[in-house]
Amino acid sequence: MKQTSIVTFILLFMISCSKEHPKEYLTIAGKLENNKQSTISIFDRTGRAIKNISINENGSFKDTLKVSETDIYTLQTDRTKRAPIYLKNGFDLFIKGDAEKFMTSLEFSGNGASNSNFILVQIEKSRQLGNPASLFSLEKEAFNTKINTLKKEYDSILSSYKNMENSLVEMISSQNMRLFEYLEYNYASSLKLKKGSPAPTFDNYIDVNGGKKSLSSYKGKYVYIDVWATWCGPCIREIIPLKKLDEEYHDKNIAFISISVDESRRNGGSWEATETKWRNFIKAKQMDGIQLWSGKDERFQQEYQINGIPRFILIDPQGNIVDANAPRPSNPAIKNLLNSLNI
Repeated sequence: MKQTSIVTFILLFMISCSKEHPKEYLTIAGKLENNKQSTISIFDRTGRAIKNISINENGSFKDTLKVSETDIYTLQTDRTKRAPIYLKNGFDLFIKGDAEKFMTSLEFSGNGASNSNFILVQIEKSRQLGNPASLFSLEKEAFNTKINTLKKEYDSILSSYKNMENSLVEMISSQNMRLFEYLEYNYASSLKLKKGSPAPTFDNYIDVNGGKKSLSSYKGKYVYIDVWATWCGPCIREIIPLKKLDEEYHDKNIAFISISVDESRRNGGSWEATETKWRNFIKAKQMDGIQLWSGKDERFQQEYQINGIPRFILIDPQGNIVDANAPRPSNPAIKNLLNSLNI
């Protein structure tokens, strides 16, 4: 009986030892055509290089790597050639592609490859979507049709890739859901910014010449608003064209208003320093016209969905929107628009 127990124990031990344990590292190999670089690097989400792999003269490379967590990393040969890669210890990946085209040419094969291939297709689909703002000009029925089509296309991409990591599937599903929530929310908001809609207002903005001004201060006139900041290069390039536009329409029924959205976080957290910088900038640049500062009030930017500056807005004498995203002063189209209104 004792002998049988020992034999049983030995057999069990052998079986347990012969089980295949997951590798505590992953393997990356591949070959890049038209390669001119000596290394291919992998970066984590913080931008820290966690591995540099030498590339042979024929474009081939191979190495092992242990990652601290399963995640999306960045594969890069130089600053302009980069692509996402999904890594998990135990993966055995082979990558082929063209070093010149890089991300658009990469193909992954081997254990774990479907994750990275899926991410690349997902990115390409988002690129095809383009600027989401183009959807906001659609009529409601057309918008809903487009959104439903996009949802089906994104779901189809997700379901077409098998053996993906559950964590990635959950992450992408959540990301897609947030994308469509963003589109639907902003479409509803954009309806408020259509031509003829009551214009969102601003109230009690600081005037560089003293006192405070509100949009209602200019009722009865067309109002051309320039939303800008002292740190914004493209904004600064519009200063002279705006000055010339103001001079050309000086005797017309239109007010040219520049609203600075400079904020304290760019000035050591001090709102006082921010205001001083704004005032000094206006004086140094000899900026004419109506110069206002929004201070802590972000409501105007939010209601006009301003995610980038400069932004130009044209409002009619009744306080209704003519164009919530009007042409810049440097664009000849602005004169065509103003002249069409018989200002």
